[in-house]
Amino acid sequence: MRKRAAVLCGAALVVAGSVTAAPADARTSHPAAVFRAAKISWKKCGTTEHPTLQCGTVKVPLDHLRPSGRQITLALSRVPHTAKTYQGPLLVNPGGPGGSGLSLASFVASALPQAVAAQYDVVGFDPRGVGESSPALNCAPGHFKTVRPDSVPATAALEQVNLARVRSYAAACAKKYADVLPHIDTVDAVKDMDTIRGALGARQINYFGYSYGTYLGAVYAKLFPERVRRLVLDSIVDPDGIWYEDNLQQDRAFDARHRAFMAWVARNDAAYRLGTDPARVEAEWYGMRAALALKPAAGKVGASELEDTFMPGGYYNGYWPYLAQAFAAYVKDGKTGPLVEAYENFGAVDAAGDNGYSVYSAVQCRDAAWPRDWRQWRADTWAVYDKAPFMAWNNAWYNAPCAFWPTSAERPVDIANRDLPPVLLFQATDDAATPYEGGVRVHHLLKGSSLVVEEGGGNHGISLSGNACLDEHLSAYLRDGTVPRGPADGADAVCRKVPDPKPLNAKASAATAPRGTGAARGAALHDLVRFRG
Repeated sequence: MRKRAAVLCGAALVVAGSVTAAPADARTSHPAAVFRAAKISWKKCGTTEHPTLQCGTVKVPLDHLRPSGRQITLALSRVPHTAKTYQGPLLVNPGGPGGSGLSLASFVASALPQAVAAQYDVVGFDPRGVGESSPALNCAPGHFKTVRPDSVPATAALEQVNLARVRSYAAACAKKYADVLPHIDTVDAVKDMDTIRGALGARQINYFGYSYGTYLGAVYAKLFPERVRRLVLDSIVDPDGIWYEDNLQQDRAFDARHRAFMAWVARNDAAYRLGTDPARVEAEWYGMRAALALKPAAGKVGASELEDTFMPGGYYNGYWPYLAQAFAAYVKDGKTGPLVEAYENFGAVDAAGDNGYSVYSAVQCRDAAWPRDWRQWRADTWAVYDKAPFMAWNNAWYNAPCAFWPTSAERPVDIANRDLPPVLLFQATDDAATPYEGGVRVHHLLKGSSLVVEEGGGNHGISLSGNACLDEHLSAYLRDGTVPRGPADGADAVCRKVPDPKPLNAKASAATAPRGTGAARGAALHDLVRFRG
């Protein structure tokens, strides 16, 4: 382990003008004055692929404690029901926080069995601050512009450069959105969901959320248990770690997932020629990282961008063949083109990503208290890095604006709930983004819930991704409320993971990655479902 940089920074300073939080009980209780949204006016916005898709908007209060005050706009999408049997709206969320849900409605409606999907209005929405909703946050356009400083602060000077970046980001958010940031959080998003319910004219909603969307759904169920008809949570956030501890756990899990990828490359040595020993393959990967830190590929892919490129492989192993091909081309043949192409397809942040990151930061920094002393971040991240180096520092800098965030923090919501109908939970045992322990914990906290486990699976967002066993449980639940029941303290059902992918043919590249059925459907979903918190 290299000698660590000396401590040069004192306690982090809170940006001037921080906003005092309302008491937790005030935020999570129903306001005396109730905001009633106008009925949604749906308009056709279908495409060739999804001809029945409709779009609409709904107004919600910026501050739900002041329902007669300023209003903001949420963008919605809907695939309307077509069957005589109508089971109400099914709200869907892809996670993030900061993920756009508009295209998820079409995905879910087309991926479910037609007879099941036809019984619901499948409704997607952009949460406050996101995408087509207004205002849409974008604190610092181009924050992830290449080439960024190396994420691993091997010197005091490099640490200071990275600290300056995150301080600047927090200050930019404070300057642009001082009046909005105190209202960008999970509880406000949940109250928006209930406003959407009212605008849809529904007494209850059905809900299907992935990743961060599982926490969003669990908080909705806590605040409005009587308004939940069916609830599906897939790849489940651990509510005990919101959000700082969850990120440290995520660092360890992503490192294990990266090593699983290295082992897969070693098993497929005939295709990649990087060796049959996973440790040797991993050494080659870190050698590539060191070389790119000195000389970025095509002036675009440095060490930090390399981490961004390979991190999606932790979410979904369908990307492994494309990443391995780029890896081998660089190490064995000295070619940078495939690596740059992989970065542009899997790792690069565009304008939508800038918006998503702004909302991600706003929600996570507001939802819960983060350490305000940078020395704690440094010590904790180096401790993780010692054993799990793959994304420890990359993830730390991604979240570090929370050390300097302009709004004060709320307390996480206790999601424990005994007042719900049966809830269906999905969790893979080797999920990196939301480790398995979170699914087990939520299973215990939501009394009467059923946990379906993908044994040995490492993908994130596992239903509607090509595993027929998982999808049968989902379809049965949405069709008539059927849930599996197993041992009191264990999984209620176990499904085998789908087989690992195979190497590509010589003509395939990152540009041809599947975006369906099987792998294509999995890739399409994982373009929507990303979670960093």
